[in-house]
Amino acid sequence: MSGHSKWATIKRKKGALDAKRGKLFTKLIKEITVAARMGGGDINGNPRLRKAVNDAKGDAMPADTIKRAIQRGTGEIEGVNYEEILYEGTGPGGTLFLVEVMTDNKNRTVAEIRKVFEKNNGAMGAGGTAAWAFDRKGLLTVPKEAATDDQLMEIAVGAGAEDYQLEGDYWTITSPVPDLETVIKALEEAKVAVKSSGPAFIPKNKKQVVGRDAEVCLQLTDTLDDHDDVQNVYADFDISDEEIARLEG
Repeated sequence: MSGHSKWATIKRKKGALDAKRGKLFTKLIKEITVAARMGGGDINGNPRLRKAVNDAKGDAMPADTIKRAIQRGTGEIEGVNYEEILYEGTGPGGTLFLVEVMTDNKNRTVAEIRKVFEKNNGAMGAGGTAAWAFDRKGLLTVPKEAATDDQLMEIAVGAGAEDYQLEGDYWTITSPVPDLETVIKALEEAKVAVKSSGPAFIPKNKKQVVGRDAEVCLQLTDTLDDHDDVQNVYADFDISDEEIARLEG
């Protein structure tokens, strides 16, 4: 569920995502519930819910669990009322972070997120501390084996995507947010599997970090992502292939 950055590749290689399946399901259920509450329970008429359900199915969430999450959102069964909040902060080496949260207890969550920043050489900031350094874009991931470079040029860019690149085992594709659904539809019609999709914050410029700063940036991102109330983490740091190899070693 994390933002667009190389650290996600490191986590995949370590198998950490599999170990966090329970936390992942919690995040997915929250997103389904909020999407249904805001736009109704019909996936055909609610793009956000459609995306959330597709993500849940992609991670093998049982159909009954998905159905109950939708029903909580629409009020058919009793559920928790979640509030969506965007927190901003700074990390090691002047790096900037955006943290998307869904919580039923704002006071508890803000205190816990602030503590995570402070323990990892960072600090939470007021609105505007970090958001200026990011663009809001549509972001899709496609398994490497699902499409070729030429196919993505023809299908994704032809449907409105701005850029795509191969990162590890996945293609990442960016588009203007209003064109996101059009790009998804074009890929699906061409039988290209979309692993995940949705609006995201993309850094305008990336900061290279090395040594201890790189380690702490990864630790800060990982700890934030582990928090039950955090849906997505975005950061503007970058780590070279050489530094990644050192960290994995």
